[in-house]
Amino acid sequence: MGTYKQNRTAEDIRREISAIVRELKDPRVSDHLISVARAEVSSDSSYVKVYVSAVEGIEVAKAATKALTGATGFIRREIGKRLGLRKTPELKFVADNSIEYGMSIVKKLEEISNNSKED
Repeated sequence: MGTYKQNRTAEDIRREISAIVRELKDPRVSDHLISVARAEVSSDSSYVKVYVSAVEGIEVAKAATKALTGATGFIRREIGKRLGLRKTPELKFVADNSIEYGMSIVKKLEEISNNSKED
């Protein structure tokens, strides 16, 4: 758990990267439902780990991560302009399966609900 400033910066970066992802024209990103799950800022604010998730699964998230890694310069420049940070942190994109995991939990809850209605 970071400081208030780290958490605020991480949330601002997560929000801006989500907006930038919608603007990208790379088919590995634009053709799928990609979400930025969270961002973690290092203690000296020089690095940010960005967790990317996709509804279609972890393989799509990995492909999106490669595309975003290729566009790191553009994304970093846009973050610097939009947030007005003195030093824009280095970005590292990591594939995450949190949306897929959440969807599996919802399906299991629906199954339990349907089974309890039948009884």
